[in-house]
Amino acid sequence: MNLLNYGSLVFVAFNMLASSIGLAAHAAPAKNIVLVHGAFVDGSGWKPVYEVLTEDGFNVTIVQPPLSGLEEDVAVVVRILKRQDGPTVLVGHSYGGALITEAGVDSHVVSLVYIAAHAPDVGERQTENGKRFPSAGRTAFQITDDGYAFLDTARFPAEFAADLPRPQAEFEANSLGPTAAVAFSTPINNAAWKTKPSWYMVAGSDHIINPELERMYAKRANSVTTEIEDASHSVYASHPKEVAKLIEDVAWQLKSE
Repeated sequence: MNLLNYGSLVFVAFNMLASSIGLAAHAAPAKNIVLVHGAFVDGSGWKPVYEVLTEDGFNVTIVQPPLSGLEEDVAVVVRILKRQDGPTVLVGHSYGGALITEAGVDSHVVSLVYIAAHAPDVGERQTENGKRFPSAGRTAFQITDDGYAFLDTARFPAEFAADLPRPQAEFEANSLGPTAAVAFSTPINNAAWKTKPSWYMVAGSDHIINPELERMYAKRANSVTTEIEDASHSVYASHPKEVAKLIEDVAWQLKSE
């Protein structure tokens, strides 16, 4: 074999190896998923989604914000994001959407997924947006003397979790966590959806956030949008397979390069 032919073979082999490495990298999804719950509930509601995602090989972390104020809750999300070892899909439900909007500017985050969630712009307050698009269940909200919001226990199943089994909805009603009302009226300082790609799942029968407000958020952020027509605000718990599929689709579309 002469030197020219040998060099050509080496060049071809090198290109094949580089291509195979590139394809392998290109085929790898963002493996880290961080899930953020909203007001009145805790992270356990994500369990059905968590089980699907981990079964499919994703690294999933569920954040437990204390619901004591927007700044404090965002700080907890950021603390978890800084523990991730690579590109991360950040997912928020309800008030958790405001948290991922703020925290999503973290460099680990490659995409945002809103599940029936608030996605305010800089300077906006969730309370003001709620007044622009009043929700069907707005009169179920109550405020304690020390400034914490909660939902009327008797109305919780119908307003928050109408598509969950009644015993599960009643358990959630009797274990709900009051949320500092100031968390909803604190203006947003960062809007990560302006610089990060986003996806949005609208709950078509949501009584906590008006579906029209959800659609406005999604359109404004240029989010890839899907809607589950008969889903309540608890869509992440009542339709975990659909929610998990959306998150996985996002992870694969943002595969490493």
